[in-house]
This record gives sequence, structure tokens and C-alpha cells, in this order.
Amino acid sequence: MIISTLRVGPWGPLFLFWAVARASQTRETRALEDPDTVSGAADDARFIGETGLAAEIAAIAEPVLEDLGFRLVRVVLSGRNGSTVQIMAERPDGMLTVEECAAISRRLSPALDAHDPIEGQYTLEVSSPGIDRPLVRASDFVDWAGYEAKIELKELLAGRKRFRGKLEGVDGEAVRIEVEVDQQGRQVVGLPIRLIAEARLVLTDALIREALQRAKMAAKHGDGHPAATADIADGSG
Repeated sequence: MIISTLRVGPWGPLFLFWAVARASQTRETRALEDPDTVSGAADDARFIGETGLAAEIAAIAEPVLEDLGFRLVRVVLSGRNGSTVQIMAERPDGMLTVEECAAISRRLSPALDAHDPIEGQYTLEVSSPGIDRPLVRASDFVDWAGYEAKIELKELLAGRKRFRGKLEGVDGEAVRIEVEVDQQGRQVVGLPIRLIAEARLVLTDALIREALQRAKMAAKHGDGHPAATADIADGSG
């Protein structure tokens, strides 16, 4: 049995702020930009995915979302034995309304019932990515340029795995981010997309202000109610 919860919070801005600065070539920035460490296509497919049961659910959900004109952001399992399944989705413009959440839930529920990836009763939660959203596509780093993000790599690069700073877009197959570099101050460095394990926007006042502005614009143009919430019972399987 699936109990669907529709939750749509304010999204972060789809705001293009392209300002890629070239850092001076210190030892660390040279290591970060070494072409031998950069591989993997920087296309618009998700390069951060799920594992295990979440990956099975993502494989079911993604084609359904694409048929409806939406993109999968992440699948997150929580609760005891994965009793809550959160599907983060968005339109290509990064927005999502309560009405669209309901449409996604109606199409996803039968598909999940048919494949039955989870034993017993669980809650299906369909939501927007939220303001401090995960960044899972190369285009996300372009769309959110100018905002602060946290990035964790799969392996050490120039002696570190974690980076936090202002996004500066994408250059080829590397994400550009302005970070503190030891003894060099703030530098713009390139992180190979293929090495990124997790990436997320950092909740800041600037990001919240832009999200509120986007919500007002969406309401003005009749795009639904992005900041509302709704719960529905989705029946049983």
C-alpha cells in the first residue's frame, strides 16, 4: 500500500550568473585543473545517482517523469526499512507546483505498485528539490552560478575532498567554484564532474530572497502554487 504525500516547497532560483574567473596557476589549482584528471561527458544527464533500492526506484520513476515532461532530481529513502520514499522532481525550468506533484503521484503509484520494489506499506512523497537543492546535472551548476554550494568528491583531489564556495558555472567537463586555497586566498578552481559524489546549494539570505521572488513571479504568471503543501491518500496496491 502506498500513502502519497505531496510536498512542494519554494525552489531556488534558475538564475544565470556567468562569471568565470581564471585563477592564477598555483600548485593546487594546477592539480585541480590537470586535464589528466578530467574525464566523463558534461552532458545534461544526472551524474549523481542512487544505489541499492533507491536506484531501483529511480529506474522506475525516471521514465514516468520524462513522459510527463519532468526531470528526476533525487530519490531518497528514509524511515524504518525505507518506509518513506521521497521523489524529488522538477520541470526543465526548475519549478514544480502542487498540481504537478499530484499528476506525478497519480502516474507513479501504479508503476511502483506493478514493480513492487518495497515490501509492505510505505509513504510516497513527491516534492520539489527545495531551496537548498541537490545539484545533479551539469546544467544545475550553470543555472545556480553566483550562489554558494557544498561539493564532496569521491576521492581526494589536491589533498581534499570537500569544497564550499561560490559557483562559477561549468568549463568543459569541470565545475568551477571559488574556494579558499591554502596560502593563496580565494581562487576559482575546476572540479572534474566525474569525481563529484554530492553537491548541494547552501541556504543563504540571497538564495531565500530569490526563491521568494521566483514564487511571486510564478503566481503572477499562473504557474500554480509552488509554496503550498497538500496530502492525498493514494489508494492501495
